[in-house]
Amino acid sequence: MFAMGLVGGIFGIIAAIVAMMIGGVDAALSDSGTSQITGLGISALLFSILGIIGSAFSKSKPKLAGTLMLISGVAGFISISMFYILSGVLLIVAGCMGLFSKKKKEAPATAAI
Repeated sequence: MFAMGLVGGIFGIIAAIVAMMIGGVDAALSDSGTSQITGLGISALLFSILGIIGSAFSKSKPKLAGTLMLISGVAGFISISMFYILSGVLLIVAGCMGLFSKKKKEAPATAAI
């Protein structure tokens, strides 16, 4: 779960930077001089960072980590769509693994007589 979340977050950062570059080119070539793609790329960058933070919590708090990675995967995909497909899939699968994981119960201690 940790590795999938980390790799998904790193690929998400790369995809967000590519989206911001395309948004910059779009802003330079458009008549109005603005582009919504740049803002969506920034939001995808923030969600990718949230996914990396979620993967850091995967050992200590797996439910919280799963929730953060699931939110990051879905919101990043909404932000920049197909640029985020690899990252979104990795983060959503890792998030589901965290949400549906079971805590290992320790065996009851027996007293030595």
